[in-house]
Amino acid sequence: MTIRPSFLPLIAAAFAVATCLVSNVRADEAADRILEGVRLSATLQQNNLTGNLRKNGKRSPIALFLRGENIQFQYFDGKVWQKFHMRLKKDKFDLFELKNGKTLRFPSSKLSQPIMGTDLTYEDLAFRFLYWPNATIEGSEKIKTQDCYKIRLVNPTRDGSYGIVYIWVHKKYGALMQVSGYNRDGQLLKRFHVTNLMKVGDVQTLEKMNVETYKLGTQKVTGITYMEFEKPKEVKKGLR
Repeated sequence: MTIRPSFLPLIAAAFAVATCLVSNVRADEAADRILEGVRLSATLQQNNLTGNLRKNGKRSPIALFLRGENIQFQYFDGKVWQKFHMRLKKDKFDLFELKNGKTLRFPSSKLSQPIMGTDLTYEDLAFRFLYWPNATIEGSEKIKTQDCYKIRLVNPTRDGSYGIVYIWVHKKYGALMQVSGYNRDGQLLKRFHVTNLMKVGDVQTLEKMNVETYKLGTQKVTGITYMEFEKPKEVKKGLR
């Protein structure tokens, strides 16, 4: 995959990281700066993205509506759109369900439930771990031959499946390359691989990502789901 300077919106997946790291900044402060860039990039987007979750040949429509600090994601199930709302602020993440005209706080007990039989859960599609505090840089590793920072995130609560999550961020361009999530016993649960980017306006956004589920205590993949977004159609100025 050719890596270019990019901003990847948040989801389900968009992302971007900002800027170079100052050499004399402590590792945890540098990690926080990277995550702040990821979060900030999501609040700067004004895009609508539509696409699919695909597993075993079955496609399920999804949609993301990004409006500053407010992000709504939807998936189509049972002939209706299931709608969720995210409110994003620094070091804070709130998730709500829109149901019967009401906005209800999403129960933490459902965060780890799979969505429509795929390998993505609600916490996966929302990328909650990007809002965990006290990130640390663990070192450098290569992902797909690219030099990356490896950043460690620890779940500050007992909510969700993950106890620890690692993310790999391209050193030169700041693109998110990979995510690995572990349970509280240190066993690998999932990996996310960003495989394709697309240019929308002046930014690079997520086009394709693979999400792999692993058998506990092994490196055996037991399921894989593909998240794919379509390039938004250009709207001519003056038209609505």
